[in-house]
Amino acid sequence: MAFKTDIEIAREAKKKPIMDIGAKLGIPAEDLLPYGHDKAKVSQTFIEALKDRKDGKLILVTAINPTPAGEGKTTTTVGLGDGLNRIGKKAVICIREASLGPNFGMKGGAAGGGYSQVVPMEEMNLHFTGDFHAITSAHNLLSAMIDNHIYWGNELDIDARRISWRRVMDMNDRALRDIVVNLGGVANGFPRQTGFDITVASEVMAILCLSNDLADLQKRLGDIVVAYTRAKTPVYARDIQADGAMTVLLKDAMQPNLVQTLENNPAFVHGGPFANIAHGCNSVIATKTALKLGDYVVTEAGFGADLGAEKFFDIKCRKAGLKPSATVIVATVRAMKMNGGVAKADLGAENVAAVKKGCPNLGRHIANVKSFGVPVVVAINHFHSDTEAEVQAVKAYVAEQGAEAILSKHWADGGAGAEDLARKVVEIADSGSANFSPLYPDEMGLFQKIETIAKRIYHADEVLADKSVRDQLKAWEEAGYGNLPVCMAKTQYSFTTDPNVRGAPTGHSVPIREVRLSAGAGFIVAICGSIMTMPGLPRKPSAEVIRLNEKGDVEGLF
Repeated sequence: MAFKTDIEIAREAKKKPIMDIGAKLGIPAEDLLPYGHDKAKVSQTFIEALKDRKDGKLILVTAINPTPAGEGKTTTTVGLGDGLNRIGKKAVICIREASLGPNFGMKGGAAGGGYSQVVPMEEMNLHFTGDFHAITSAHNLLSAMIDNHIYWGNELDIDARRISWRRVMDMNDRALRDIVVNLGGVANGFPRQTGFDITVASEVMAILCLSNDLADLQKRLGDIVVAYTRAKTPVYARDIQADGAMTVLLKDAMQPNLVQTLENNPAFVHGGPFANIAHGCNSVIATKTALKLGDYVVTEAGFGADLGAEKFFDIKCRKAGLKPSATVIVATVRAMKMNGGVAKADLGAENVAAVKKGCPNLGRHIANVKSFGVPVVVAINHFHSDTEAEVQAVKAYVAEQGAEAILSKHWADGGAGAEDLARKVVEIADSGSANFSPLYPDEMGLFQKIETIAKRIYHADEVLADKSVRDQLKAWEEAGYGNLPVCMAKTQYSFTTDPNVRGAPTGHSVPIREVRLSAGAGFIVAICGSIMTMPGLPRKPSAEVIRLNEKGDVEGLF
């Protein structure tokens, strides 16, 4: 059977003018700032006028640990939103923007897939409205101003050995992970070692996604700790006087982007931190705006529930005062078989035993999400090769975990294929059974917070950290940062720090290689194992097949 590619489906979309999509939500045309005919930003003035409206119900879509077999979390988010609208509910979708790094690397885009996509797909996966470029520019402006301050006399007495602020770019480039800058003599400054991270790992990205408005944005930018003096006192971005200009660069980027699904339902696409190295959620301002405009808001958190959902609950919901009503955990029969030891080339053959063997990974995520007090439904994202016996095996396992699994065919059938899932989500959300609570209290010590996540979410036996890491955490506690949540930077492929360990392992250790303070964003980053904050390209990057065809259309995006 021949299937159309995602980009072919997206190209056939019958899009409506973005003003019509805004009108569905009651957004006046004058409060939409159009970027072409099919995407627009929502004005800050309109958003501020919504503050007294009642909130709708927040639905989180998360997933099992990703495998090469595919899970389809964003696809399910979009399909569920369309399904809710099909059964007569006023639903809004909130997802993240796509990074150019994975697009040209190996992961692909972030617009969904099949007949559950957000459009315009090409623009969303490429430059979109320029938000990532603005974040990159604001971040690197601060980098330039730090080196410039030192060059012109170093009035703040910055210790060049203790500059913690690196540079960023929105591309996978391992050659820039560790570099030396200011070479070339006196005219170019004082040589020092630094490096690049990918833009989605930038604290500026996290700040934009966690800020409530422009004033909050500028305060958080000013709170960034960029370096330490020779006396080991912190130097902030506001000391460099960079926060004002950075805010100017981010003024438009701070406004949420409105687009549409293939079924012409509204979708906010805003912000894009990765969940394996950052907090992995779309912006607070987009989510809060959607909650004022819709009865149900469907949002996603990056990668598996051990990363994205944990950070959604412990960082985003904690900081923004959000209370989710239900969680959808996405799984596929194919991924269960891969967790059960089946090679990717053999996934097309029925193997009920392997499905059952792989289900504990799903079970671990169900139990973890329930521990936050949020009820769960499992969405079995349907593939054409799935057999009835395999689907029933997943359903039976999930029932044993005290939840329900629903087969959803949104990839092939759009919203119509997600109606059963939508009805179940409404039933759970409207039941009022959610009693959300973060995993740990603010006042818990920083190392204890890391241990709590490692033991309760990853089911590790211990956390391994050098004395230097523990001393750094204690120093931050003494400096007043002890009440911050922790953002774990860890491989997305496993509950462990080894990407090759699938299933639901126990008895492992979580080594902490480094900790970083994100004072502006409001969390501590714990870098685990060999995780990189600047990814590299694979042997055969997707960039090799992305091109324009003879009609001038983009080919090769997925």
